[in-house]
Amino acid sequence: MSVRHFLRDDDLTAEEQAEVLRRAAALKGAPFSDRSLDGPRMVSVIFDKPTLRTQVSFAGAITGLGGYPMIVDGKLAQIGTRESIADTARVIGRQSAAVVWRTHGQDRIEEMAEYAGVPVVNALTDDFHPCQILADLLTITEHEGELAGLAVAYVGDGANNMAHSYLLGCALAGMHIRIGTPETHQPRDDLRSRAEEIAAEQGGSVSVVFDAAEAVADADVVITDTWVSMGMEDQKGERQGAASPFAPFTVTEQLMSEAAADAIFLHCLPAYRGFEVEAAVIDGPQSVVWDEAENRLHAQKALLSFLLEASDASAPDNA
Repeated sequence: MSVRHFLRDDDLTAEEQAEVLRRAAALKGAPFSDRSLDGPRMVSVIFDKPTLRTQVSFAGAITGLGGYPMIVDGKLAQIGTRESIADTARVIGRQSAAVVWRTHGQDRIEEMAEYAGVPVVNALTDDFHPCQILADLLTITEHEGELAGLAVAYVGDGANNMAHSYLLGCALAGMHIRIGTPETHQPRDDLRSRAEEIAAEQGGSVSVVFDAAEAVADADVVITDTWVSMGMEDQKGERQGAASPFAPFTVTEQLMSEAAADAIFLHCLPAYRGFEVEAAVIDGPQSVVWDEAENRLHAQKALLSFLLEASDASAPDNA
């Protein structure tokens, strides 16, 4: 049996990403039409990092599919310290239909996937946040229509997990993704190269620029994220201070005026008004952040349904 995981955005093909988004839209309209976890079957949902939207949306998605979300406090479990990741994976994999993990290093979730024997979903690592991108793409579809060909500008920290996932996820969707960031905070070279490879296949493009207005010019979608990602709290002063390298990348009303007239604004939240975004923007008419937050539920429900179906289809009895 070949188990399907979602550890980074390009674990889905372009066609599979589109299928997940179609399922998400359908499930948003008919929330209880898919009972992939009827039983109820348990899904282990583990949190090593702070959470609000991820916990609420995954618990709701699993319950909506007929399952039971077993929420595991990573501080209590001490995975990789008290017990090895491999041994933990073997234990919870035998009792779960899937595992969802919000953790630190990408190597941790890759090891979980190696030994769990069931689908493993990345609910955020230091390198990627792929579930957020699915929710964002669903939101963009609702407001802008077909994804392919749209121009997306992400401004802020180009070296964080959100920038990495936007590169891969938007490239898969055939979009033109621009990262506007200080030269000191560019995306990883290997991920930029991978995104360029995907974009060439899907008719999109990838660019990294060092000027916010250039990134946003005529964009259909403008996105930002906090400048102080989880684990960077000790850098808060330099990242949000007056001399912050990100200050020129604040999403202001003036910056939004450089985008297309009907452009929408996204932020994965939590947001820090007055730093990465002005209150007038995130609370203004172009902001769709609350739709975006809700769509975590629908996108993750569709993703779990897809992974379970794809894994079941590869079982020996179905070969």
